[in-house]
Amino acid sequence: MEIPNNGLIVIIKEFGKVKIFKRTFKHGSCRYYATLLYDESKLMDWKRDDFRELQTIHWGIECYHRALKQLCGLSKFQVRTTKAIVTHIFCSLRAFCQLELMRIKATIESWYSLQRELSLKVAREFILEQLSPTNSLTA
Repeated sequence: MEIPNNGLIVIIKEFGKVKIFKRTFKHGSCRYYATLLYDESKLMDWKRDDFRELQTIHWGIECYHRALKQLCGLSKFQVRTTKAIVTHIFCSLRAFCQLELMRIKATIESWYSLQRELSLKVAREFILEQLSPTNSLTA
């Protein structure tokens, strides 16, 4: 089915009307998005630019969630009690806020640069330690 540039309104059984948009990526693959507006009269007026604006907001939220999981340990729970889980979530959010403040103040280039610099430093120190004379193979 061909999706026009300004979307296609379809009816989903037992759900209602949604507007479908198609996005084609540089490498040729496509992704389809269904948008729901509770005021169906506005669904007809919803255009591609409205979809792009929503998608930009959506992408920002996705990046935020990925950073929380990858950099702040949100998905690495080692606790079971409610209080410990809440504390873990709070600490993850606090760590993200600290990263964002550092990025705003230009202390770091991006959320990931701190992790990259730390990894490079650890790898460099390990390699230099392995090259030291005390670790050489001498008979």
